[in-house]
Amino acid sequence: MTLTRQQVRQAYIYACYQEIEALKPGNVHRFADGHRMTAQQFLASAQVSAASISNRALSVGERILDAVKATSLKVGTNTNLGILLLCAPLAKTAEMSAGDLETGIKATLQSLGTEDARNIFDAIVHARPGGLGSAPEHDVNDAPDVSLLEAMGAAADRDMIARQYVTGFSDILDGGLQAHMAATDCGEQDMWPTVFVYLHFLSNFVDSHIVRKHSVAIAEQTRNEARQILDKVRGIRDGREREKLLLSFDARLKAANVNPGTSADLTVACLFAFKLNWLLHNGHVNA
Repeated sequence: MTLTRQQVRQAYIYACYQEIEALKPGNVHRFADGHRMTAQQFLASAQVSAASISNRALSVGERILDAVKATSLKVGTNTNLGILLLCAPLAKTAEMSAGDLETGIKATLQSLGTEDARNIFDAIVHARPGGLGSAPEHDVNDAPDVSLLEAMGAAADRDMIARQYVTGFSDILDGGLQAHMAATDCGEQDMWPTVFVYLHFLSNFVDSHIVRKHSVAIAEQTRNEARQILDKVRGIRDGREREKLLLSFDARLKAANVNPGTSADLTVACLFAFKLNWLLHNGHVNA
């Protein structure tokens, strides 16, 4: 089966809300705001951008640009550019595919052309993400003359979101979903599968947002500490003790103004993919 607009919309909001509910060190969550942003801003952003992300009449690029503009009007800051860049292709795929997302996402990505690139470049400029700077080729401040996939390919070695476009979202649809499944198979409930997904990304990859705002060295240091934290969390069964450990890491990162924003974006996309896959196989139950 393919999914309705309402199913896609609800899955997107579900993913955004679940991510904010989880204690993600260094990022904004219900336990602690940070980086001059609040959890409420992210929840409002999810609501206001959901209509664009689930709008079948729009191309992937149009969805992203419309959602960025709607978010800016609502909250006045960039809370979700990375989320939108990842979730719009997944939404499009879920509307077209009758099977798993993995079987359709590459076709969706291959179909993205110069007009999608133009809209997405405009969205990036409009959102003004921190630490963007300039690029040696296909700079977002210039009109694109290539397909979106080619433009993303030029940035894939330095940006985890661009990397998803050229790898068929493999880090999300393979690694991220595997981390989610492993957590649930171990009996993790409530926010903890989301926490483990976030720590999976943070401990396995240098966070692109940290690299742009600080340096590769700081991103590597954060990844190494995240690996240690992940190992410790796995060995603790008491939820409150886990929270203390994570909140301590959270405070250290925020005191240094280190925001693993890309890891959070990948987490939302993973939760969105999880929900969409579930609906593709079980959506008739709640249709």
